[in-house]
Amino acid sequence: MSERPVRPEGPGSGPDPEPALEPALEPALEPALGEPGPGPTEVFVSFRELLFSVVYNLLGSVADTEDVLQETWLSWSGRQARPGELVRSPRAYLVRIAVNHALARQAVISRRRETYVGPWLPEPLVSDRALPGGRSVTGPDVAERVMHSESVSMAVLIVLETLTPLERAVFVLHEVFGYGHPEIADILERKPAAVRQIAHRAREHVQARRPRYQADRTTQARVTERFIAAALGGDLASLMEILAPDVTLWTDGGGKVRTAGLRPVSGRDKVIRMLAGYARRAPDSLDVQYRPVNGDPSAVIFSEDSPYAVLVLDLDGDHVSGVYAVTNPDKLARVRSGAGPGSEDGPEGPAPEFDDDSGLPEPMV
Repeated sequence: MSERPVRPEGPGSGPDPEPALEPALEPALEPALGEPGPGPTEVFVSFRELLFSVVYNLLGSVADTEDVLQETWLSWSGRQARPGELVRSPRAYLVRIAVNHALARQAVISRRRETYVGPWLPEPLVSDRALPGGRSVTGPDVAERVMHSESVSMAVLIVLETLTPLERAVFVLHEVFGYGHPEIADILERKPAAVRQIAHRAREHVQARRPRYQADRTTQARVTERFIAAALGGDLASLMEILAPDVTLWTDGGGKVRTAGLRPVSGRDKVIRMLAGYARRAPDSLDVQYRPVNGDPSAVIFSEDSPYAVLVLDLDGDHVSGVYAVTNPDKLARVRSGAGPGSEDGPEGPAPEFDDDSGLPEPMV
């Protein structure tokens, strides 16, 4: 695991769903003598990026994450409106109520999934533009910054879908954000020993479903380019070399894209036939841009400036073991076209180099 840990400055406490109140703010936010302290909005905004990252990794949906953050803001602002009540550790408080709102929202999401058409994939976090080194030139968007900090790969997010909501919360808080078991116990209102057992079970579950050998970003970028060229060019021989014998293809069209498969396809020969069919039915003019998606070098495909598909590969060594294609227009609504044709970092320029010193976190294994 190489995600950058983000440790809270203090755990929440007490039996209530929200952290107990203390008489003063945490030191980082405590105002100087005679100066007014930060207001509720300023405090919330300062932790919004962290909250977005935590909740997105729990839910895999940007839309649901934004809804949970809105609920978290209402809880936070309502608490702050009470005279004389100050939270000593806003970070611990906000993370706790955000996690609990996210867990409550899981029931709504589960009911929605029951009627979802075809395979469900997480909503991709796509960088607006990629430069050499894999860095984005955009700045203010929270989802963009999250992708470059506490990023969990698309493949791992899919594995996390097989955990229970409680197991997923423990795994994300401990493995991605570096929270200790006692801190997680306070957030989830469980005993530390129980949290420790849940963490062990969740970690074993995830590791058992991940490739033994994880490719570095340079390899992933190179294989992604080869795969796209072979798939769109109908080069079956190259696809045979690139794809693992037990490769699986997931296509998430949400029932809104006729070409999307209704179930995952496994086996190299079957996947190649599916890819050949997609290539035949694809629009005549496609614009392929190579960008980070959930921190991994990936391909974002446009048709007439509209997002057509986001394609992420999962590698076992230098062979493709999983192909994740998101074509559901609802999940591509936030994807924007990058640099124009002919620019050095645009679709007709070279794909960015994703080296281990790019500042992006390594995918979880």
